[in-house]
Amino acid sequence: QVQVAESGGGLVQPGGSLRLSCTFSGDMFSTTIMKWYRQAPGKAREFVASSNVDKTDYADSVKGRFTISRDNAKSEIYLQMNSLKPEDTAMYYCSALPLGQWVTSWGRGTQVTVSS
Repeated sequence: QVQVAESGGGLVQPGGSLRLSCTFSGDMFSTTIMKWYRQAPGKAREFVASSNVDKTDYADSVKGRFTISRDNAKSEIYLQMNSLKPEDTAMYYCSALPLGQWVTSWGRGTQVTVSS
């Protein structure tokens, strides 16, 4: 049973930075597809970034500002968020899809608020 848990959210001023973490509990993290999503109140959940073994992808809205990375030794992924904007305010979720599995596991989320 795969589980993930996010941390690192908080309140930051526009132009500031935050680093989110997601801890993975399960088997074969190194070949597990890890992704970040976010959801603002009243809006649909949207894709932010993904880490797929040897490939990373980003939503257009965060390209050049956010960086996803992973530490296979610690079974963790990170989302470095720079030049934050008020529109980045959302609950950020981590997801995991192990190799050969059909069901994605989701974390509970961590809140990011960008405001002066």
